[in-house]
Amino acid sequence: MKDFWDKVLSFCQLTTKQIGDQLVKDSGKIQAIKKEDGSLVTKADQWADQSLRDAIQATFPNHGVLTEETTHIFPDNEWCWIIDPIDGTTNFTRGVPVWGISLGLLYQGTPVFGFVYMPSLNQAFHGFWYGNSDLDKDGSDNHRGAFLNNQPISTSQDDPSHSHLFNLCARSLAILQNPFPCKIRMIGVASYNILLVAAGAAIGGVEATPKIWDIAAVWVILQAAGGTFVHLDDQPAFPLTVGKNYGNVPFPSLVVGRKKLVPKFRPLTEVITKKKT
Repeated sequence: MKDFWDKVLSFCQLTTKQIGDQLVKDSGKIQAIKKEDGSLVTKADQWADQSLRDAIQATFPNHGVLTEETTHIFPDNEWCWIIDPIDGTTNFTRGVPVWGISLGLLYQGTPVFGFVYMPSLNQAFHGFWYGNSDLDKDGSDNHRGAFLNNQPISTSQDDPSHSHLFNLCARSLAILQNPFPCKIRMIGVASYNILLVAAGAAIGGVEATPKIWDIAAVWVILQAAGGTFVHLDDQPAFPLTVGKNYGNVPFPSLVVGRKKLVPKFRPLTEVITKKKT
């Protein structure tokens, strides 16, 4: 697998750099329109989506693709890329430099490699997480762990305090109706919300309604960094189901730096996950 993973990583680094360089020039200069689900899209999203799909087809012709902007149905391929051409479109259109290109590679429906490039911040995250797959059954593959600009990263091992950060999304603010043990930050980018936990900058975070393209790559990177990913609806996201349309499927998620913190933060999330009666 070594040559394969070298090829995957090199492909992600080169392709996102080329696309990211153009997107940086367009940031803050392109108008967005609303999609049916209320989220924003720009011509830059569509161009980046097409460019990524073309690059994957040329380099990995036997791999499937699921993207935010075009194909939402999970294909019947052993390997499948899930891509978000611009995670953080609102930030992108307003010239806020926190947005990224997200690529998750799934094997038999479960992510095993993730790559997220934040062009304006010059930050490239990647990680390998093989889970219960047979990809590294003999332990011989040295492609393991999580990285920021090719340097190893790991989650914080600290206990929560008011000097630690916890990230919320715009749809999870109801969590603040109770006293909260940490300082709150709102990043506006689902993937970066979670990546800050993977890198140890934040101790945890919540995303109330992320889609599969928001979490596929960072699901890998967070766990490879030592963190814990909790699906708040108690329904495991992976493996994905062949033929299912994931366009309108949310994956409410809690992420923490270590499993020990789940009982601390999970009860606080009930206000955003309980069903209305």
